[in-house]
Amino acid sequence: MTHYLEFEKPLAEIEGKAEELRAMARANEDMDIEKEALALDDKAATMLVDMYKNLSPWRKCQVARHPDRPHCAEYIEALFTEYTPLAGDRNFADDHAIMGGLARFNDQPVMVIGHEKGNDTKSRIERNFGMARPEGYRKAIRLMELADKFGIPVIALVDTPGAYPGKGAEERGQSEAIARSTQKCLQLSVPLIAVIIGEGGSGGAVAFAAANKVAMLEHSIYSVITPEGCASILWKDATKMREAAEAMRLTAQELIQLAVIDQIIPEPQGGAQRDRDTAIASVGKAIASMLAPLSKEKPAALIAARRKKFLDIGSKGLAA
Repeated sequence: MTHYLEFEKPLAEIEGKAEELRAMARANEDMDIEKEALALDDKAATMLVDMYKNLSPWRKCQVARHPDRPHCAEYIEALFTEYTPLAGDRNFADDHAIMGGLARFNDQPVMVIGHEKGNDTKSRIERNFGMARPEGYRKAIRLMELADKFGIPVIALVDTPGAYPGKGAEERGQSEAIARSTQKCLQLSVPLIAVIIGEGGSGGAVAFAAANKVAMLEHSIYSVITPEGCASILWKDATKMREAAEAMRLTAQELIQLAVIDQIIPEPQGGAQRDRDTAIASVGKAIASMLAPLSKEKPAALIAARRKKFLDIGSKGLAA
């Protein structure tokens, strides 16, 4: 069953009518309604193009959070072979919001790490909706150190509204774990590539995305805080999230102008949720194109370039 966003309701009506006509035809073989159904399909296709032609930042937030978008586990299953998951931070516990392990990408050994939100009620609770606790970031640090030791690239798939803000997480050093994960990213002597596949929220995203190359899917978002959180702080009113989204410059199209990201990965018409296989394949091609030149660089050059990249963030946009 297709899940429609709030702004997609007119589209839902048209596609629903087309499906109703086809259901009636299946029930009564004497009915010939294919011409009318095709006309509705054409109208829906045109409407879909118009809807997604110039999405507002708030609508992009809605698309980035769409429950049917492919998540980290699906990207790993489709793009990587010989995936061997590694668990635990060797200190407290295993955080299921973070998944990662050794794998092969186009037959090249890599370490893949990412946020996993889950796909149904049970898995979303288990994965804590992609909001990692300190042990998740410490697990990621352990995996990055392992990759550094064996000289294999790290690929990070980012999809989180932010790190988990619960009392237990704070007691176990949430901010310190995020800071050390970010520090480890900047210290790696191997290529590090990050792809924002949905939400890139707060330090919980930066902890994986302090990379040599950062790419975003066309309708993903990347910001220091959620629009709702920003609105609550600035206006004491979470319902002003639309105004906050406009002001925060959190879309891929705005962030590439500021040199926060390096590449925008196109999505299928109507978003990744409408054609998951095509979206996943596009991410795979983008990773391959970024990884090939980085694999030829020496460790010192990788570290220096990564450092310069983050010191220069914003300068391109300010100069313009």
